[in-house]
Amino acid sequence: RLFFGFLFDLLFGEIDDIGFLDEAALFQDMPESVIRTIVTQGETVEFGAGELIVKKGEPGDSLFVVKSGVVEVVNPADGPPLAYLGRGDSFGEMALLTSSERSADVRVPQTAELLVIDRDLFEDLMANHPGFASQLAVILEEKQGDLDESRADATRLDQANTALRDRSKELEARLSDERERTSLAQKEIEERAVRLRDLVLALRQSDVALLAERDLSAEAQAKIDLLSQQIALLRQELGRIADALDASEAKDLEQRVVIADLGARLNRALASKVQELQRYRSEFFGKLSEVLGNQPGIRVEGDRFVFSSEVLFASGSAVLGDEGRVQMSRLAETLLLIAAKIPDELPWILRVDGHTDKIPIYTERFPSNWELSTARAISVVRHLIDQGVPPDRLAATGFGEFQPIDPLDDEIALRRNRRIELKLTTR
Repeated sequence: RLFFGFLFDLLFGEIDDIGFLDEAALFQDMPESVIRTIVTQGETVEFGAGELIVKKGEPGDSLFVVKSGVVEVVNPADGPPLAYLGRGDSFGEMALLTSSERSADVRVPQTAELLVIDRDLFEDLMANHPGFASQLAVILEEKQGDLDESRADATRLDQANTALRDRSKELEARLSDERERTSLAQKEIEERAVRLRDLVLALRQSDVALLAERDLSAEAQAKIDLLSQQIALLRQELGRIADALDASEAKDLEQRVVIADLGARLNRALASKVQELQRYRSEFFGKLSEVLGNQPGIRVEGDRFVFSSEVLFASGSAVLGDEGRVQMSRLAETLLLIAAKIPDELPWILRVDGHTDKIPIYTERFPSNWELSTARAISVVRHLIDQGVPPDRLAATGFGEFQPIDPLDDEIALRRNRRIELKLTTR
């Protein structure tokens, strides 16, 4: 009995591995004999939560294929995830192909199981199976596209930082001008103070002369009166200058506080929004992976959850099927759990994108694939609203057949391109 149990586990474990590799994009259309060779010679390794699979800078001597769970690609190691990889996704191809070092860290947020293919097996596949090399070229091109999109996001962030620095320089220039005007006013005050001191000294000398000469002439009296008037005017001018100096110093202090506060608030807001969205997106993807499990037709590509249209809709229809309603209800339940933790001021939305294959459609309801893809996205959004998701947190878009992920014309490529994509992003 123990022998038959062992034989049963061995047989059906191998069948599960073969089915898993059939779903992987890298091994599609590979002969079963080659798949069995990969299963036999490859090594299945389980990684725990938080464990590092590869480290940036290490030599690229193996290829990894995700068998179950989700892994995160990060660069730098303490930064937010650049991409999420799920069942059937692979990584390490470029480093292994070019014998170069790893370009980023890959870690496991939850537990995950991966198939490890070493250099000898990889070189055997490249040399003896042209289909494997062709599919590898397609996947590397797709990953280059994802990398270009990540670089574009980084460029937009740099532009925002540049605008913030330009605004700070402008405010600093204005503050410098105010300081220069304040300095000029201070110099003028000092010069007038000197003149006032001279006038006071002259007044005192006049007082001494008056004490000595009590019989002043009319002309001398007029000079004294004029001098007194000048002193009064100088005192008034000194008061106005003092008030202007106080106002200028207060304005200078206020502007410095405004500049410091503006820079600090902008930096905090920018960093906080990016980190918050990345954190909640990672939690949402992790919990959604647990809820949906490793089901055929559901996969993670970059920062998106991808549902095959066959899982949700009948052919040529935009009405959610029974299985599609079950999957979307699970997704809505997970989204509501995460949404309860997201602050109200964070402008997040769940974008639902509808895609079709390149086969044209022409019916009374759907004159083209534009209408079909949009109607399917709206159908998913309406079901999520029925499950309690706020309408202002949802967006439905249709792309028709114009955003394929597989450029080939075979049935596998058509099935991959018929899909619904879900992305947690900002408005």
